[in-house]
Amino acid sequence: MDSFTRDGLHFGVTEYGPSDGPIVLLLHGFPQTSASWGPVARRLAAAGYRVLAPDQRGYSPGARPSGRRPYRVEELAADVVALADAAGGGPVHVVGHDWGAIVAWALAALHPERVTTVTGVSVPHPAAFFRAMTRSRQALLSWYTYAFQVPGLAERYLARPGALAATLQRIGQTPERARRDEAALAALGGLRPALAGGIAWYRAAPLWQHPGLPVPVEVPALMVGSDGDAAVSLEAVHGNGAWMRGPYRLEVLPGVSHWIPDEAPDRLADLVLEHVAK
Repeated sequence: MDSFTRDGLHFGVTEYGPSDGPIVLLLHGFPQTSASWGPVARRLAAAGYRVLAPDQRGYSPGARPSGRRPYRVEELAADVVALADAAGGGPVHVVGHDWGAIVAWALAALHPERVTTVTGVSVPHPAAFFRAMTRSRQALLSWYTYAFQVPGLAERYLARPGALAATLQRIGQTPERARRDEAALAALGGLRPALAGGIAWYRAAPLWQHPGLPVPVEVPALMVGSDGDAAVSLEAVHGNGAWMRGPYRLEVLPGVSHWIPDEAPDRLADLVLEHVAK
């Protein structure tokens, strides 16, 4: 499949692997696209899994509703349910990085019957993240999220030529990958509209139906963090276990930045394959 729809919105999807394999959904974060999963997706596909990587709400040109409310995490999770329905309707394995991890945790918490296993990469369960905001340096690391609340400001700044790539480099991306991410985002109908769609996720956070999403996860869960992350504190990562009620594993990769799927795709793929095989 190369697309699916929900409530009149049209989402692009990149598919890898056999059409009859167990389904793994890969959810990208900000400011990336489904293309960021390429190396990991190919490893999972080679192991026999059907891998689906969507360009999510705000990123797919056909799925950019106006306003903040359509970007609440409950809506983002419901998009993934619609993707699972379009792929066959059964429970799926879900892997998310960055904001995609928040959506993966929300999906597992709010719709556990639709999830076989969940893997969060870099970002923990929202309740663990928000708790770390008050008890660690996480609030300092997340300073940019406050700037994102000002309508139009961040997208105007980041849409300037080379500005997004330079910002990504400051958070650990290599120059080559930063330029790749900027180009991939621009390819989705223009850089500024895609940035506005992604930033809308941040602006919608105060409107969540479940503030802080204090709902535990009961399905088998894997958290993959890294000790070189300039955006997420280890306190937040280690706090994730408090919200897990089922089998749980934590792995912290040494010497890796926030961009785990880019820097350590084989290690991440190995961990996901071990997790879903159980």
